[in-house]
Amino acid sequence: MKISMIQDTDRSKVIGRRALLLGGGKAVLLSALAARMYYLQVNQADKYTTLADENRINLRLIAPPRGRILDRNGVPMAVNQENYRVLVVSEETDDLDDTLDALGNIIPISDRDRTRIAREAKHRRSFLPVTVKENLSWEDVSRIEINSPDLPGVMIDVGQSRSYPLVGLGAHLLGYVSAVSEQELQQQASPDPLLELPGFRIGKAGLERVYDLALRGKGGTSQVEVNSVGRTIRELKRDDGEPGVDLNLTIDIELQRFAAQRLGDESAAVVVMDIHTGEVLVMASTPSFDPNAFNRGLTGEEWKDLTTNPRSPLTNKAIAGQYAPGSTFKTMVSLAALESGIITKDHTVVCGGRMYLGNQTRYCDKVHGALDMKQAIAQSCDIYYYDVARRVGIDTIATMAKRFGLGSRLDIDLPNEAPGLVPSRSWKRATYGVPWTPGEDLNAGIGQGYLLVTPLQLATQAARIANGGFAVQPHLARDKITGHSTEARDFSQFPSLGIAQSSLETVVEGMTMAAGPGGTVYLNRILDPAMAMAGKTGTAQVHHLAVSEHRLEGFRKIESLPWKMRDNALFIGFAPVGAPRFSISVIVEHGGFGGQAAVPIARDIMIEVQKRYPPKTAQQQSEPCCGNGHAHDHDHDHG
Repeated sequence: MKISMIQDTDRSKVIGRRALLLGGGKAVLLSALAARMYYLQVNQADKYTTLADENRINLRLIAPPRGRILDRNGVPMAVNQENYRVLVVSEETDDLDDTLDALGNIIPISDRDRTRIAREAKHRRSFLPVTVKENLSWEDVSRIEINSPDLPGVMIDVGQSRSYPLVGLGAHLLGYVSAVSEQELQQQASPDPLLELPGFRIGKAGLERVYDLALRGKGGTSQVEVNSVGRTIRELKRDDGEPGVDLNLTIDIELQRFAAQRLGDESAAVVVMDIHTGEVLVMASTPSFDPNAFNRGLTGEEWKDLTTNPRSPLTNKAIAGQYAPGSTFKTMVSLAALESGIITKDHTVVCGGRMYLGNQTRYCDKVHGALDMKQAIAQSCDIYYYDVARRVGIDTIATMAKRFGLGSRLDIDLPNEAPGLVPSRSWKRATYGVPWTPGEDLNAGIGQGYLLVTPLQLATQAARIANGGFAVQPHLARDKITGHSTEARDFSQFPSLGIAQSSLETVVEGMTMAAGPGGTVYLNRILDPAMAMAGKTGTAQVHHLAVSEHRLEGFRKIESLPWKMRDNALFIGFAPVGAPRFSISVIVEHGGFGGQAAVPIARDIMIEVQKRYPPKTAQQQSEPCCGNGHAHDHDHDHG
């Protein structure tokens, strides 16, 4: 009995110690758990509250509406429209290829699109959506939404798409927008987050490119509450950001339309400028293209058609086309001669139809007889300008031409402006390593040889002649983006070219006489004296022909040549005579003679310009007898 009691006591002690150990262990664990809970719920409360909210609330970037582009009268040229698109988020799909296969049974997805989607999904962060297809119809959207349970990671989004309601009218000015490329993203040190949004587009050409940042605006944000599977429950907060700024242009779209229609199917360009302000009212280049096609994505066939067309529809000929100026350059030769004092306006040359330089014979299209400078401008006598250019020399001529905007970019607010070329003795030595020759002076005297100009430069040259020798600068935008005033500027606000008024008056009078009897513009002149246009024609060879093939055997030879071998037709002018306000330049590629091809186009456009913008102090003029203000007969001027 005593032994049993001792055993019970020992057993109780063992159980007590074990209970104590277990209890202590539990107490330690409970203390550790309490301490950890205190740490997480009190000390780290802010951190985990934030993490929980981030799991519950998604912050999404909102693309702002792109600014519109409007003509000078507020007519929309580039706007935005709703764009239904389907997106895919790669991290929400088990297999991207399987998802695209399933989606491809609902809407067509090309192999090219699949390759692009895979590439974008690989290079972008996995939670960012990738655009599968845009511009979906409502039927496409409905079918995708119905099948959404079988399309993990696929969502429908309503964005905005750029639209050009005038299609090809003004396309070279506006340019187009397109999706951001991987290369463009990599080129930016700190890219705008907007650039990574699916379907976001930036300006790739024209004004869309030059003013992209202002037109783009600033992105907004949207805070949305989502459930555990990522479905949006409600929007908690929204900041729409800042829409892009509207861009107001100097272009008059009705005049632009008229000019494009007048150019028709020609490969041609026309520029009309306000000589007082530098505002460009018309800048047309034909043929044109549809910028909407670039926004939606060109097909291979469309791209081939655009790039292989011999009339170059993608080229803005007004600023990027470079042409020999032909006889329009005689105005510069005249001013160089007068300002240098080498000859006076009364300098007379007898044109016998040819002249000799060494063993070379140079020809004129007519035997003009004795001519002074004004008459030589009006009748476009080559022999006169061979003589003057030989006396003056290329360096003096080049200096004058550059003062009037030739041979260098005018920095108009468009990309890809060509500089043209005004050669000199030093230029030829540096470029070809050989000296300038006397025969090249003669070539320059009639606007041939190495000389190259753009239609914009020619319109600027005419403007600076007509406004009294002030360095007016052409521009297309006129609002707070650029700082260009919408009010007409006085001449004194532009720097003077330092040309004597007597020299300018001689050239202006010669250009005015060109529209008189015997002048190269006469038969296609504007008949209404209130709208009278002065000008200078030009014809520039693009293919060398022997004289027997060219002028001496008559004008039909040119018309019988293949299109690519025909001369370019040019014209520069201003109106109205006596109180000039507008200048114009016209180039018709392979059009033949300036007086035949370019002058009628300029005449019709300048009539329309002056109808829309008549002199403020002039009384309403009656309609001319023939109803359109111009003569109907045609001349055979060589320019």
